[in-house]
Amino acid sequence: MPSALLALDQGTTSSRAILFDDAGRPIASAQKEFRQSFPRPGWVEHDPNEIWSSQSSVATEALARAGLAPSDVAAIGITNQRETTVLWDRRTLEPVHPAIVWQDRRTAGQVRRWVEAGLGDRIRDRTGLVPDAYFSASKIAWLLEHVPDARRRAERGELAFGTVDAWLIARLTRGEVHATDVSNASRTMLYDIHERRWSEELLDAFAIPEAVMPKVVPSSGTVGTVPASWFGAEVPIAGVAGDQQAATFGQVCFDAGMGKCTYGTGGFLVLNTGPEPVPSKNRLLTTVAWDQAGFTYALEGSIFVAGAAVQWLRDGLGLIREAAEIERLARSVPDAGGVTVVPAFTGLGAPHWDPHARGAIFGITRGTAAAHLARATLDGIALQVHDVVRAMEADAGFGLNELRVDGGASNNDLLMQLQADLLQVPVVRPEVTETTALGAAYLAGLAVGFWPDRASLRAQWREGARFEPNAPDAEREATLARWARAVGRTEGWEAEA
Repeated sequence: MPSALLALDQGTTSSRAILFDDAGRPIASAQKEFRQSFPRPGWVEHDPNEIWSSQSSVATEALARAGLAPSDVAAIGITNQRETTVLWDRRTLEPVHPAIVWQDRRTAGQVRRWVEAGLGDRIRDRTGLVPDAYFSASKIAWLLEHVPDARRRAERGELAFGTVDAWLIARLTRGEVHATDVSNASRTMLYDIHERRWSEELLDAFAIPEAVMPKVVPSSGTVGTVPASWFGAEVPIAGVAGDQQAATFGQVCFDAGMGKCTYGTGGFLVLNTGPEPVPSKNRLLTTVAWDQAGFTYALEGSIFVAGAAVQWLRDGLGLIREAAEIERLARSVPDAGGVTVVPAFTGLGAPHWDPHARGAIFGITRGTAAAHLARATLDGIALQVHDVVRAMEADAGFGLNELRVDGGASNNDLLMQLQADLLQVPVVRPEVTETTALGAAYLAGLAVGFWPDRASLRAQWREGARFEPNAPDAEREATLARWARAVGRTEGWEAEA
């Protein structure tokens, strides 16, 4: 009997493969970085063939490290960088242009023109998204306009569009399947999250032929089969989800009111809102979480700078030599000494959405030391998360029960305690922190019966550490008041220069 699930975790800078056993424990993994291309200012591209070759090679490597054969794999789950756009020839599976990465800003002018043409409200109403070049729609439109003969070939059904999950599915199935799951579809700015299908209205408005679009499938269910002629055994592809949705599933946030935050370079919060979409009045994104035994929706908020603030202390100011040193330094003082750090180095993300804000330090006195700056920086990360969580709760109409956390900075115990104190709910770090890949494995495993149901996944989820709130109310309120004043002073800073 197959003894493992293979998760393909295709990220922005590297491709990973992780094998999990039936207890949800990692057996073996492999990772490979690939090139980042910046052909012009604001442009970010990847080579789709390099994405594929790196992903396929780490899958083989992980199996070798585990001492497993392809026949030992019950199913494959895919999770991926979202919004990145690939256009390829259906027959040859050759890309017609480099992939345009989610970070790419070349189409910002196009999105602005769509909004000026009166499409902004329709985009928000149908897709749950804020009109932005971040999403796939404007990238597809750019490719159809700038790649020679692309529009004619797309209209004739010769070309296929996909986010990275669809690209991997096409390559894994040797072109037999052109599909994406609902979570990735909901990040294209073309998917009607209410009707649960591609929006003909938006496709027409953006001049994108429906013939180029992939079939939308559930996040959990057999999409296609990897042939034995390539993989060594026929293995079903049975789970697909975008990275943040997969991480939420991996954290077993199955019920409305459960949420997670990934503390990476930035911060990504996702709140399960249940079987109906919740429109945001606080500038968050309404998105599809997954379709596994029914549709689940979520609210999402992105913070531009989280762990990157610690990197700034290390590389920019030289206050620490290694990122891990910040906890010891910050613990050497009882608090931030009245200092507030707003880490808006690239503007403020949700719920402020101010690209003109800039980072600032307030409250410096002669008594301010490096330790106070370290402590205030951790405060600044936790305070940004606090703002997004409160916006989410206001939109959802209910409070967060607890916050589950993952990502590199979640290993900082002091930061996690500060977060619990600000939110006044427990912050919980799992024992297995590879939650993105684990979520893809869970979705695939449920589809093929590797696990019988969600209850079995809840039972195996293991708490690594729990941080209970214990700060006095007066202290917390004073911190929040200083933060609100500081954020107000940073907003619009670059526009005023």
